[in-house]
Amino acid sequence: MKRFSIVIIPLAVAIVTLLILFLTIPKAESRIRIVRDDSQNQKESVHFVAVGDSLTEGVGDETERGGYVPLVADALQQKYELASVEKDNYGVSGERSDQILKRIKKDSDLKNSLKSADFITMTVGGNDLFQAFQKNLTAKKAKQFNRSIEKYGKHVSDILTDIRELNAEAPIYVVGIYNPYYLNFPDIKAMQTVVDNWNEKTQSLTAEASNCFFVPVNDLLYKGIATKDSQQTENSSSKVKNNVLYDKDNFHPNNLGYQLMANAIQEKIVATKDLWLIKESN
Repeated sequence: MKRFSIVIIPLAVAIVTLLILFLTIPKAESRIRIVRDDSQNQKESVHFVAVGDSLTEGVGDETERGGYVPLVADALQQKYELASVEKDNYGVSGERSDQILKRIKKDSDLKNSLKSADFITMTVGGNDLFQAFQKNLTAKKAKQFNRSIEKYGKHVSDILTDIRELNAEAPIYVVGIYNPYYLNFPDIKAMQTVVDNWNEKTQSLTAEASNCFFVPVNDLLYKGIATKDSQQTENSSSKVKNNVLYDKDNFHPNNLGYQLMANAIQEKIVATKDLWLIKESN
């Protein structure tokens, strides 16, 4: 009996000691999480400014939330576990590049937002292209639009310069234009060539600017998304429907179209996250 007591007492002491240690020592999981956050050194909140035309305003978005802007903001907040993504939407339907430039020069609220932005997106060019088509209704060759493209390019160059004067670091993501008439007018090949040339001009301008990136969307939107009965639709006598465009105008994206745009924009923003997500070193 005495020998049994000699064994039990130390064992009981050891068990109590282990229990105390288990309850008081921090879990390994929490220590790992702290180390991960410190090593990433990422911001807790970011400021997202969107400027541009109706595609930034969100015309065609039946949720009336603002097109691609909230989709991108929500996705980034979730992906990086951000406390918040402050978003300012300065999209104005119908504006051309010269009108967007004028706003950036004169709108004090827009200027202040651009100054504090962590990253900036811009949609521009669709209305310039539409105006060029109206002025060249009888044009049969893409080169007849070269003068309009050069004029547009000058405005975009000035826009990027003005944004950089307000904010020297925030990355800028410029969304390309698309051809909403492709399915209904596939024989007018010059139209798609003009769209391609327009996008090439925009892409070259973004390549020349610092921390500026071009986001192509034409291939995502100009044909829509093929469905099982798409072949039957194409062979019918009625107009072919692009299922990523808004039914009421067949020009702006619908909810699906804006999701495709948001995916493309988000992909480019994620690929360059070190430019906007990481805190500045002291």
